[in-house]
Amino acid sequence: MSILLTGGAGFIGSHLCERLLADGFDVVSLDSYDDFYDPKIKRHNLDESREYDCFTEAEGDIRDPETLDKIPEVDKIIHLAALAGVRPSIRNPLLYQDVNVGGTLAILEFARKRNIQNIIFGSSSSVYGNNDKVPFSEYDSVDRPISPYAATKKSGELLCHNYSYLYGLGVLCLRFFTVYGPRQRPDLAIHKFSRLMISEEPIPKFGDGSAERDYTYVDDIIQGVVAAIGYLENHPGAYEIINLGNNRTVSLNEMIVAVSQALLVTPNIEELPMQPGDVLRTYADISKAHNLLNYDPQTEFQDGVQKFAEWFLEGQ
Repeated sequence: MSILLTGGAGFIGSHLCERLLADGFDVVSLDSYDDFYDPKIKRHNLDESREYDCFTEAEGDIRDPETLDKIPEVDKIIHLAALAGVRPSIRNPLLYQDVNVGGTLAILEFARKRNIQNIIFGSSSSVYGNNDKVPFSEYDSVDRPISPYAATKKSGELLCHNYSYLYGLGVLCLRFFTVYGPRQRPDLAIHKFSRLMISEEPIPKFGDGSAERDYTYVDDIIQGVVAAIGYLENHPGAYEIINLGNNRTVSLNEMIVAVSQALLVTPNIEELPMQPGDVLRTYADISKAHNLLNYDPQTEFQDGVQKFAEWFLEGQ
């Protein structure tokens, strides 16, 4: 069984790639290796995957028809490729719209033309915006995103529903909640703060530190994605939106303490105002994921941060 994994060289994608290969799937990783962060990091992420004979590495843009035409025959698609980040999307909304919405539409068209029936779409908790109701449920309204990035992810979900309805494609949209762990993107808070702490530079703390995130360790996310593959095999033509989180919130202040303790350093904190587009909290209701996917995250936040810190320090 073969899978096209877009964004396969990224943080989540590379972990997923290794898991799928270990489980016996043939995997085609498609990545553009854009310069949002150093492409060498992403290329290095796939070192272990390249050891498998059933791994194919493709380079190109998901919006490019010629790139997609060269993809070998596959049975399933896991679409993770996207421009990420709330604040960069505010600075460059047109590009985010083009890549995240146009690119998702290109992948759905590719699936329709190739008659690929099973698709998993990597969405985001950012679609909930500043939702007053907690925990966030898939049945809550998400009509008021507060960043272009969030709007593109909501748009992707709508396109997925459209193609499921029109062409009978089985699609699961998985809303990831603040994923962390080894290989985390350098711009994300835990990785960025670790780099600053080790360098004895100030940590920019936006707001009073009470903002909360539902941090989800990458291995738990991977478990949910793999379960989603099985779900679609048993439910052809299904369309579902499912939260993948940890069902526990951690404040910014708590996160800083946990990271500093794991690194054995004392943080130098620079207090700054809240940034446009930042949500006050993310908090996943994972009852649907548990019911449909038997999803059961296992990693406590402190343990996950310790694993990240060990990986981070090995690279110093």
